[in-house]
Amino acid sequence: MSTSPLAHLAQQVTDLLTSIAALSTLEELRDAEASLTGKRSPLASLQKSLGALEPEARKAAGAELQEARRVVETALDGQRALLARAARQSSLEADRLDLGDVVVGDVRWPLSVGHPGLISLTQRELEDVFVGMGFTVADGPEVESDWYNFEALNIPPAHPARGLWDSFYVDLGEPETVVLRTHTSPTQIHLMERAVADDSLPIHSVMPGRCFRRDTPDASHLYSFHQIEGLVVDRGITFGDLAGVIETFTRAYFGPDISSRLRPGYFPFTEPSAEFEVTCTICRGSGCRTCSSTGWLELGGCGMLDPAVLKAVGVDGEEWSGFAFGFGIDRCALMRHQVSDLRALIENDVRFLGQFS
Repeated sequence: MSTSPLAHLAQQVTDLLTSIAALSTLEELRDAEASLTGKRSPLASLQKSLGALEPEARKAAGAELQEARRVVETALDGQRALLARAARQSSLEADRLDLGDVVVGDVRWPLSVGHPGLISLTQRELEDVFVGMGFTVADGPEVESDWYNFEALNIPPAHPARGLWDSFYVDLGEPETVVLRTHTSPTQIHLMERAVADDSLPIHSVMPGRCFRRDTPDASHLYSFHQIEGLVVDRGITFGDLAGVIETFTRAYFGPDISSRLRPGYFPFTEPSAEFEVTCTICRGSGCRTCSSTGWLELGGCGMLDPAVLKAVGVDGEEWSGFAFGFGIDRCALMRHQVSDLRALIENDVRFLGQFS
């Protein structure tokens, strides 16, 4: 009785699988593929030898050989996928850029993670305080027409208060004069106009943003600075409500040992008007050089909305009343963190900026 040509098939398949597992690169696999499953492979030689078998035996042997070929080809495909992933990972590692360090010569300097600046952090903190008090946060354009920046706020062209705002003019031509806004108060006008048009009064909102004035930068002034404006328009609003909001904000933001006080002031768009001060955050009210030994630091201005402002935007002053207040975010940051010079905010000294990460 003759020996079957497939007598050693199991061992041959094991040898092929071992050879496949030993391949370490895609180049090796491509070079070996013909000898593993191609015309020169052991399985191809066995296929040719089946012709000498009887038909029934040939059919059974053919099925056995096909299963062996499937096992070998599956192993080959799996090894190909494994080597392709390894090659891809190796390529990515070779192309990877280390953006965490800067190499100068032979020295590697680690880079620190960026973070918002002191003004941005302060603005977010102020917004959080006012949102907690029931206010919404609104925004307005930095480039305004003369009407929004001045006239609608009861500051007509000949008004002496125009001298309080040394403006950057963008366009002096027709049909209207355009300026970089000198305060955030124009956003009040936009809000009230929309509320009248949409019939959505009352308003309880704060409006932070950048402002511009032709100031010479010094320890307490910048030509580009930041303000936050507050506006309340509702029925039955009184000066007592204004004082209460300012006191609540002061204690919530600066701490329970810091309080506020109001003293008479003048602003064209509020009547009566007041300037509000808070307990000196440096000496806690005991008197120091920063507060000129008074124990108080001026923070901003406030007052009841002037009837002329309500009339300019179509709000019925007989039914509605309100107040507005505003102060500098930059100055607030200095007071909160006891910084002595506004210019430190724009000098980009990493030693200063790194303190607020």
